[in-house]
Amino acid sequence: MFKTKKSKVGQAEPVEGFSSKEVAALAGISLRQLQWWDERNVVSPRHVGHKRLYSPQDVLEISVIAELRRKGFSLQKIRRVLRYLQREMGRRLSDVFSRDSDLHLLTDGKSIYLEDRQERIIDILKNARQPMFLVCVTDQARRLRGLPKKAPRSEAAVAARRVRAGG
Repeated sequence: MFKTKKSKVGQAEPVEGFSSKEVAALAGISLRQLQWWDERNVVSPRHVGHKRLYSPQDVLEISVIAELRRKGFSLQKIRRVLRYLQREMGRRLSDVFSRDSDLHLLTDGKSIYLEDRQERIIDILKNARQPMFLVCVTDQARRLRGLPKKAPRSEAAVAARRVRAGG
């Protein structure tokens, strides 16, 4: 017969979350980098004893931060983005990537922008209080579909020359 193991009295329930090793592998960063980011309060996981446990939101934020670092953004610039989201918008970076989010992060490789409305983008790294406004060419083209079409400019120019030349 098999003996069953007796559960120890006071044994802690398993705690849910991702370990440092799992997060480092998922984000493609070193364990030391992860530890350093925790020490600098970039992304701070829960501490259970000597272990760090990361929530799914933490893992998403770390993955995005790691990708921005690989794209050449300094940690200082990334922290400015994180602070702006938290202070001005009351959000975390992971909130930007949720399905029902009305926020979007954009980058041109030099700056990081936040789209907080359909027609407004804020340059977080320069002057967050002065937004850029978007004009969508496709939307304008859709509006113009109902208007009568003009002849292409080159055809109109040819016709005008004929009229001036008398024929």
